[in-house]
Amino acid sequence: MVSPMKTVHAVFEKGIFRPREVVELPERCEVEFEPRPVRPPGENDESLSLIYAILSERYESGERDVAARHDEHQP
Repeated sequence: MVSPMKTVHAVFEKGIFRPREVVELPERCEVEFEPRPVRPPGENDESLSLIYAILSERYESGERDVAARHDEHQP
């Protein structure tokens, strides 16, 4: 009896499922699986661009010498 495998994450491109990590199976081994989309294509790209837009905004605290207060909250 074959032991169950871990979940394999793959990308579907040009009609082929391409695993994102090494899969330890013998060559030409027949497998059976039910594809389940993890996220819509391109969703991650848009989410990251929103995060980078937020991170690129400058925050003005009014504090000029932050280094002078670096251990203010240390015990």
